[in-house]
Parts: sequence; C-alpha cells; structure tokens
Amino acid sequence: MFGKRSETDLEMKGRALTPVQLANAAELAPEAASQVPVKTASEPKVEVEPETPSDDGARTAEYYSVKTTVFNALIDTIDLAQLSQVEKTVAREEIRDIVTEILSIKNVIMSISEQEELLEDICNDVLGYGPLEPLLARDDIADIMINGAHTSFIEVDGKMLKAGIQFSDNAQLMNICQRIVSQVGRRVDESSPICDARLPDGSRVNVIAPPLAIDGPCLTIRKFKKDKLTLAQLESFGSISPEGRVILEIIGKVRCNIVISGGTGSGKTTLLNCMTASIEQTERIVTCEDSAELQLQQPHVVRLETRPPNLEGEGEITMRDLVKNCLRMRPERIIVGEVRGPEAFDLLQAMNTGHDGSMGTLHSNSPREAIARLESMIMMGGFSLPSKTIREMIVGSVDIIIQASRMRDGTRKITHITEVIGMEGDVPTLQDLFVYEIKGEDEHGKIRGEHRSTGIARPKFWERAQYFNEQHRLAQALADAETGTGFSNRKEEASFV
Repeated sequence: MFGKRSETDLEMKGRALTPVQLANAAELAPEAASQVPVKTASEPKVEVEPETPSDDGARTAEYYSVKTTVFNALIDTIDLAQLSQVEKTVAREEIRDIVTEILSIKNVIMSISEQEELLEDICNDVLGYGPLEPLLARDDIADIMINGAHTSFIEVDGKMLKAGIQFSDNAQLMNICQRIVSQVGRRVDESSPICDARLPDGSRVNVIAPPLAIDGPCLTIRKFKKDKLTLAQLESFGSISPEGRVILEIIGKVRCNIVISGGTGSGKTTLLNCMTASIEQTERIVTCEDSAELQLQQPHVVRLETRPPNLEGEGEITMRDLVKNCLRMRPERIIVGEVRGPEAFDLLQAMNTGHDGSMGTLHSNSPREAIARLESMIMMGGFSLPSKTIREMIVGSVDIIIQASRMRDGTRKITHITEVIGMEGDVPTLQDLFVYEIKGEDEHGKIRGEHRSTGIARPKFWERAQYFNEQHRLAQALADAETGTGFSNRKEEASFV
C-alpha cells in the first residue's frame, strides 16, 4: 500500500529531505522519487542514548538526527499522493508499520517508549501539525504560544506555563504555519508575514513570520473547547450569578441589541457564543468575522469571513464590505465577531433599521469606554458627523453593554450588565443592572467577590420583555437578586475561556 518498496530500497538513504519540507514533499510523484540517487553502502548501526528528563521536555540532538534519517527513508517509501486519499486512522497505522520496519532494517536501538515517541512524532509530522498535536488534543489548554522553534508556552486555568514541546528548527515551524493557513486559503511568507487564520474546529490562529519576528516564526492559537460552554456553565464557574444568568437569557431572547466589551483574553467570543443560545431556532442569522470562530447551534446561519488582499494587493474583502452586504441578505440578526473599525457605523445602522437582537464584541475596559470606542471607530471611517450625532446614533442603537474581565488570578468574570438609557446633553447615560464587587482574596490567592444587583426594579427593556411575554421571569430574577445575599464564588478556580 502507498507504494511500499522492498527492503533493498528501504536501506537506501535517498535524498536529504527534512521533515520541514513535508508540504513540498506531498507534491512529489512516485516517478520523481525513483530518480533520486541512492547510497549502496549498508547502514551503520545507530544507537540513541536515553534522554535526560528535563522540565521542558526537550529532546536530544541524537533523537532528532535519528528522526530525520527515518523520516527521509519514509518519504522515499510511501506515495504521498495515495496517502492523502486514505482515512487518517488507516494512514497512521500504515505509517507506523513502515517506520517500525525502517527502524529494524537500519538497526536503530531504542527503548519501547522512545520508539513509541518517534512513531507518534513522525505520524504527526506527516498527517497533522507535528509537535502541536499533543497540545491541540488537550481540552484544558486555552492558548498555545510558540515563540520560535525552541520556546513555547501554554495557558492552563488562567496561568502561563512552559510547554513541553519544541520543533527541530524554525523551518519546520514555518512549514506547519503554512500548512495551517493554507487550509483556509491564506498564505504566510516574507512578502506577507502576518496572517490570521483558523483551525477546522474554529480555534483562532495568528502567525507572524520573519523578518518581522526576529527569533523565528511566532504562532499563537486561541483554542476552543470541544464542549461548547453555556450560560449555565458560566454560572457554575462563578462568572455570573444565577439571577444574572437569567437576565442574560432574557436579554438575548427579547432581541436587545448587545455589545460585549472586554480586554484581550477576557472571554468575549465565548460569552457571545453563550448569548446566541437564546436565539430562536426559526431566526435567520448572518455572522461576519475576520476568522470564523462562532459556533452557533441554530439551523439557519450564514457565516461570512473577510479575505486579505492577494499578492498584487487586490481582492481584499473587509469587515465593512461583509456587514454592508449582509444587510441585503434578509437577516433577522447580524452578529459581528469583533468590531474594530468603520464597520461599527454599518452595524449601528443595522441595529437601527429593523435588525433587532444584533450583537458584536469590541475591546474596551468598561461600558463607558465602550461608548467612546464605538464613537472613535466611526470617526476612523472618515464620516463627517458631529460627535453629538454619533453619540445619539450609538444610544439609539445599543441597548445593553456586557463587560467581561480577566481577573489577576486568571478567572473570567462578567463584571457589568449595563443598559444604555439615553443622553443628558452631549453625554450618554448608562445604568448598571448587575456589577461584580471584589471582596478580597483567599489563602490561595484566588479573588473573592460577589455579583450584586443595583436595585433597578424595572429596566429600560421592560416593555420589550412584555412584548415577548418574559416580564414575569424578568421581575422574579430582579427581585431575587435584590433580596438575596449575593452570589459568592463557589468555584473560583474555574474560568471560561
């Protein structure tokens, strides 16, 4: 299978193809492989010294030397064109069989554990993302940060830890980066050294390559959990109180226009995913994103994604182009993954023209600052409108601002649920429904606090709740929040990511 050769062919060293050239090797035809000069001398006995355990899991130079030798022989043995057409599990088993045979013929002496590591590494190099595969398989990792071939970090439970992986060199890392971004039709090289992409599961990927990255390619992956989080789970994590969760469910159901605000890594996209669970199954939703991350559960969803310019600098499709176009697609709700620029104007226009229940996220540190950020992004588009007019448009469009924050202990909290009330002169007026108050920290350094109601008995969206027959549930949640003792964090060690 896959053009397996005889033992005599396996003993031939073949061309000096390194693991980092895998993407190019996939294009080789069997005819080209057969024309490679071979070495007739018998292979010397290769021994691998046991690795010395280290904190970062670094492997020895001997290990990588043997891996390169075996990998070169493997590439000369299999037909990659046929391999790409076979199921991944079948291909993995075939590769393991061939590698085991190569190790035997080349007299490589390894322990069972070392051989298993080598087999797994080579399978990952051929079929997956190389050393990244063990990290991508873990569901407890929120972020993977690769700073060149030999330095890598992960975020687990809000804490930064050194990862136990490394790449053979920067060329292998760059090869894997190219493989990731090419899956979504994008590229990263010296002429285009910055790229945003995504993995098949929606995890966000950013690559910045030399010459901009001095110490080698930098790869950052914001991983998505396999099991999609819900508002009920955020409540169990202590990110919001039970009453606050009910309020958020009602806000999503009664078609309030929502802006989710927060800093980098505060959980905005995760919270946006949770909020969309309240949308009715019959509604038509159009999402606009730089990299498609949202994982909506409704059956009628249209997902749109921006496109960078080509080599000639043409063909770019911006977020604003997507938002303007989706207005012609008969959406009932428009969801913008992240508002970063002039598309804020078009989103506000959509919120004002019958697309109630639209949502978006933006970077800011408080609900008040979110208003200012929206104003500045609209002005970035060159709109010659007075500041008061822009603020009136924001106040007339946005109903609710939800503030998410990442605490110093790594947990994520919903710190504000805030209504946009109106204008007093030139100043937008806001009204907090729920806030998170920090009370201190425990003996383990975890922040202690509680979500409390501000005592607002009838919020501005009360009439909207009546229209959707949710006023009784809303009144009960507000009453429970006001008369309760507050919500102390039951699982401070958990966080949503």
